[in-house]
Amino acid sequence: MYEVIYSRDAKRALARMPRNTASTIQLKIEALAVDPYAQNNNATKLQGRAGYRLRVGDWRVVYEIVDERLVIHVVRIAARGSAYEK
Repeated sequence: MYEVIYSRDAKRALARMPRNTASTIQLKIEALAVDPYAQNNNATKLQGRAGYRLRVGDWRVVYEIVDERLVIHVVRIAARGSAYEK
């Protein structure tokens, strides 16, 4: 199982959203940590930059996988329209 590390922006986004939405997103991330390369995770590799995205309803979780350390680094959690802006 991979360890999940949240960036400060991701933690802040979880704190600001409704509690039930935040818990759903956290459950999906925990399921992702068990096997990040499984086909049924609703995750895809990003185009044009490093990382992956996980779709949870209208929310997007942008993350990177560090296989050497067995870590999933959650970079950003945002609404669908603004998730990919830098």
